[in-house]
Amino acid sequence: QVQVVESGGGLVHPGGSLRLSCVASGVAFSLARMDWFRQGPGKERELVARLWWMSGKTYVADSVEGRFSISRDNAKNTVILQMSSLKPEDTAVYYCSAREGLTDYWGQGIQVTVSY
Repeated sequence: QVQVVESGGGLVHPGGSLRLSCVASGVAFSLARMDWFRQGPGKERELVARLWWMSGKTYVADSVEGRFSISRDNAKNTVILQMSSLKPEDTAVYYCSAREGLTDYWGQGIQVTVSY
């Protein structure tokens, strides 16, 4: 059973930076991809960034393009979401998801608050 654990959230001022990490453990085969989603207050969950494991290709949503980036550490089944120039509207619970085969495994989520 794959377990997904996020870390690195917290409170940051507008314009600041934050780095989120996500570790997937218990992976029996190769991961297909790892994603970061977020859900702001009163909003639906949205895909923020995706990394396809075999190819290394990445995707970031238009709303965070140029400010967020996703990268990985192959040896540790870890994906990093580097966030900069943060805005109050980036405030949300951020969730990491790991896909193995056709199954998605989710972390518990981690709070990111952008405020003075």
